[in-house]
Amino acid sequence: MNKSIHQAPATRRQIVTGIAATMAALAAGSRAGAHAKAPEVTEKPADPAHAALTALHYDIDFKASPQRFCQAIMDAKQFAAFSGMPAEIDAKPGGAFTLFGGMIVGRTIELVENERIVQAWRPTHWDGGVYSLIHFELKPRGGEMTLAFDHTGFPAGDYDSLDEGWHIHYWEPLRKSLV
Repeated sequence: MNKSIHQAPATRRQIVTGIAATMAALAAGSRAGAHAKAPEVTEKPADPAHAALTALHYDIDFKASPQRFCQAIMDAKQFAAFSGMPAEIDAKPGGAFTLFGGMIVGRTIELVENERIVQAWRPTHWDGGVYSLIHFELKPRGGEMTLAFDHTGFPAGDYDSLDEGWHIHYWEPLRKSLV
């Protein structure tokens, strides 16, 4: 996997926390639901080298077609199956979603089937109206694909927590389920 680091300018209103804090709240418990217990995650202080970063990028190869990947991300049952947590997803542009038992919410801004998914995405403990942007670009390679992924608009200091959260709660489970 190639990982590039991009620095985005600070937004007028910085986002309060990152995915790791959300996942820690899931692990603590109350909204995990009957589906599964949330994975245990602890928030780590930012590495000084990453402290000012407000965006991250991955290029990741998956042994699945873009169609299969898109289904896993946009179908509530399949999302719940790979993540181990309840999900509700209205799989159309403008459709709302609730992930990880209600801890992550947002809307799909753009959906080009089997090519691109762009979402406004936020943990529910952030201030109302504060969203980050998630961009999945699916690039076919025969029966497999490369994902170009960007997460932008999160606060400085959250890079390390988000980086760890994406690996633990998305990339690793997806690699196991998309075989």
